[in-house]
Amino acid sequence: MSEKPEILYACEPNLEAVEFGRVLRESGLGAIRPIDDEARLRRMITGAGLIVTARRNVEDRPLVGVARSVTDFSWCAYLSDLAVSSKAQGLGIGQGLIDETRRQLGPDVGLMLASVPEAVGFYERIGMGRIDDAFWFRRER
Repeated sequence: MSEKPEILYACEPNLEAVEFGRVLRESGLGAIRPIDDEARLRRMITGAGLIVTARRNVEDRPLVGVARSVTDFSWCAYLSDLAVSSKAQGLGIGQGLIDETRRQLGPDVGLMLASVPEAVGFYERIGMGRIDDAFWFRRER
């Protein structure tokens, strides 16, 4: 039985767009994110209020997960991306990213997200409540 690798969580506001795109691709979110548009990925990073990363604690510290949130740090935060590399899924990294995001935001800030259908069970298992009356205008591209 192999031991779980140590994961380091940190705020990384200057995350490299290439690393971000790679984790999005490896997580499966690449199908619904602009992973081939590096300039747009950079804008997604710079426009986020909080970026929490998960890295393996080995020599080159590879990125294995990202939680990207838009927030005012006072009332609300929208978790716009929660991505964990497929080779690191099942290690508790998604939960760890959300825990660290909530720690960084503090108890006064509500955290919400829109889930892909495949992840609904995960969010229910970690205790997130559903919002019945949510609305949006879809992106045009």
